[in-house]
Amino acid sequence: MSSLPKCPACGSEYTYEDGANYVCPECAHEWPQAGVEDAGEAQKVFKDANGNVLQDGDSVTVIKDLKVKGSSLVVKVGTKVKNIRLVEGDHDIDCKIDGIGAMKLKSEFVKKL
Repeated sequence: MSSLPKCPACGSEYTYEDGANYVCPECAHEWPQAGVEDAGEAQKVFKDANGNVLQDGDSVTVIKDLKVKGSSLVVKVGTKVKNIRLVEGDHDIDCKIDGIGAMKLKSEFVKKL
């Protein structure tokens, strides 16, 4: 006897696992395994260089001189950045820096104020 659940659509007992889902071969119904749907809803936690959790609207300080790509400008150590916005991707902070303009920063190069 199989320990897999029966199909909720047609009641078939011939279900099988496919990745994170169960699949019914008789009616082609797919449904997530228990607990899998909760894991997909977890949001990414953004942390600064010291491990503090960052949120939208925080103020941060740059901890390393950062060269601006395609320009001769440099964002100096200690530059304060206000009202950050967190986004998905490699550079996970969107912000505006006085004297430079709109920038994307990595959270590993900033610390929370």
